[in-house]
Amino acid sequence: MKKIILSLIILFYAFATANAQSTPETADEIVNSALSQAKQEHKKVLIMFHASWCGWCKKMDACLNDVSCKNYFNKNFVISHIDVFETKEKVSEENSGGKDLYAKYGGEEQDGIPFWLILDENGNLLANSKYDPDNSGKLQNIGCPAEEKEVAYFVSLLKKYTNISEADQTAVQIRFRKNKEKASNASFE
Repeated sequence: MKKIILSLIILFYAFATANAQSTPETADEIVNSALSQAKQEHKKVLIMFHASWCGWCKKMDACLNDVSCKNYFNKNFVISHIDVFETKEKVSEENSGGKDLYAKYGGEEQDGIPFWLILDENGNLLANSKYDPDNSGKLQNIGCPAEEKEVAYFVSLLKKYTNISEADQTAVQIRFRKNKEKASNASFE
């Protein structure tokens, strides 16, 4: 009888632990963790709202992690992801509070994801992926920069909020411009 009770306790504990580990962090936990790290390392925070099915989200990650500019981004940013708008089968992977945070920063007014924020180490919003390509007052989400104006805007933000070298600026421009080429070939990384 003791063995049965002990086995049930172990089984219950194993299930509870496994279930707790599979629950994604909340959006607030992700942001707070990123801000804590940014304070320690004197960096900015880049929060990217994304989903597993999103091809442009994958392109943005590929750019940020590309060997040509990865060191620049790692040196200047704590990069964190908040999972939103998953498919029905993967909705459990979403970060609780992610959609609310997305809405708080105006994401719902834009054209989907990726939607990103640049925060200072104290959590103040410096910039996001909304921009006005033709100075008409109509903002749109550049998500993952690809068009020349989008890349130029993104680089202007990097210049404004970090000490980006000419070499890093050129590397970022070249890498992000490849998104346009890849989009025309309908290729997603």
